Amino acid sequence: MLTTCKTAQERWGGVHRLIDCWLGSRQALIVQYCNLSSGKPLSAESPLADTLSRFCESLMDYCSHGHFEVYDQLIAEAREYGDDNGIELANSIVPKLDELTSRCVDFNDTYDEHCTFDMLAKLPEDLSGIGELLEERFELEDQLIAKLHNIHQQPAEAV
Repeated sequence: MLTTCKTAQERWGGVHRLIDCWLGSRQALIVQYCNLSSGKPLSAESPLADTLSRFCESLMDYCSHGHFEVYDQLIAEAREYGDDNGIELANSIVPKLDELTSRCVDFNDTYDEHCTFDMLAKLPEDLSGIGELLEERFELEDQLIAKLHNIHQQPAEAV
């Protein structure tokens, strides 16, 4: 997952500051996820509840940033460049991303702040599921970013 994130930054980093910032947030989220799922950050100074709460907060921030800023910007770019294929792609991908966001919100609602000791027994399974969900989400988002990159490339090459 982290390798995929680095590849995306290398390919599309610098295309747009908004995307750069968002990809940085993605990388930080992946690191938090890996640390949480491996149990490495757990210590007396950083109990599980705090670590899990920070991950949930980052997850919600990342999803919100995508839905309320990045996706809109990508669609606006496609419209600006008259890219009907880009708009069509966004129309097919964004509903899938909406569903994945809903599942992220469910995870957050389950584990952020009000997580009981009994609920923690299911955490490893749920973390595995959220990891798979994030991989699917990142792949879909990368498709949107790739389309934006191609839109920017074509006018620059024509000059």
